[in-house]
Amino acid sequence: MKYCTKCGNELMDEAVICPKCGCSTGYQAPEKKEGSTQNSGLKTAAKIFMIISTVVLGIYLIPLAWCIPMTISYFKKVQNNEPVSTGFKVCSLLFVNTVAGILMLCDKD
Repeated sequence: MKYCTKCGNELMDEAVICPKCGCSTGYQAPEKKEGSTQNSGLKTAAKIFMIISTVVLGIYLIPLAWCIPMTISYFKKVQNNEPVSTGFKVCSLLFVNTVAGILMLCDKD
């Protein structure tokens, strides 16, 4: 337990303001880490499978019309820490690479 520096009221350790006087306690909640190693590993694996499938499907010109833009879009979203929608993940699963889509769906954004 800690005490308010202004009024001396007993406070919870996580208190941000004193409930009695409203004074700030100076407590800042610990920040969460940006992405765990498991999530970054899933993202890296998904990127690799998307690249492999784009290269393999290169012999067919029509599939490249959606493989390349989806792969580039996923790379940009991961790089900018933007959320990837479930629809995008399902479309990647169906049209680009099944393994990459499954990895994306397992990844918690």
